[in-house]
Formats: sequence, structure tokens, C-alpha cells
Amino acid sequence: MKSFFQMALVVCFVSAAVVAGLNAKATGYERSRLLVDGEVFNVELAITPEERSRGLMFRTEMAEDAGMLFDFGGPRDISMWMKNTFISLDMLFIAADGTIVGIEKRTVPQSETIIPSPRPVRFVLELNGGSSDRMGFEVGEKVEGLPR
Repeated sequence: MKSFFQMALVVCFVSAAVVAGLNAKATGYERSRLLVDGEVFNVELAITPEERSRGLMFRTEMAEDAGMLFDFGGPRDISMWMKNTFISLDMLFIAADGTIVGIEKRTVPQSETIIPSPRPVRFVLELNGGSSDRMGFEVGEKVEGLPR
């Protein structure tokens, strides 16, 4: 017969797995993998206007290898902000051909300051704040695995 402690431990593990699964489903975003300068990121895709509007708002943490890719469908001038976003982010502004054309580092959580793209872009990749410096990402590098 299993001890109370063992049973409680099993219940905790099962509960944690269920909650993790529900949290992943709750976001409602499709997922994909991207390669940036040899680093693999598991990203959520913000494709619809509603998904792009919600973005990473209200998140309190994000895995080190995670991110969100905003796909605007074609090149355009983009304006981002951090309203209701509780974690600092690095924003990689990416042209339609996958070239990083700008990087905004360590954005300020909950700021309403507008962060413009340096030129028309199709994508914005949001990663944890500091990722660009830690991994050595630079303007001119290519991102692989982007939607067509």
C-alpha cells in the first residue's frame, strides 16, 4: 500500500501536468520553431489581429527558449508597446526575407512608449529581455523557419 506522502506526490505531479497543459491550450496560439544564429526557439505565432493585439500581455514568465512571433502578413511599418506586459522583452524586427533589421533590447514592462520598427518589416520576434546580448544576435543575421 502506498503511503500518504507517495499518493500526495503523484497527485501533485498529475495536477502540475494538467495545469501546464491547460495553460498551453489557454493561450490559443499556434506554435512553431525558429532558428536564430544557431539558437532554437519554440515560439507562439500571433497571426490574427486579435492575437497580435494580445501578444504576451499578462504573462509573468517565459521559458528561456520561448518567444512570440508576430506575423503581419507583409512588410509594413510596425509600432509595438509593452502595455500590460509584465516581463522585459527583446524585440527583433525582421524583414520578409528573414533578415533582422532592428533590435529593441530590454523593453520596459508595462510601458506605453511606442517602439517603432526601423523600416517596414513583416515579423517581430519577442524574446526574453537580454536574450539578444546573451546570444549575440545582431542586425543583418537571418532567422530561419519563418512562415511563408
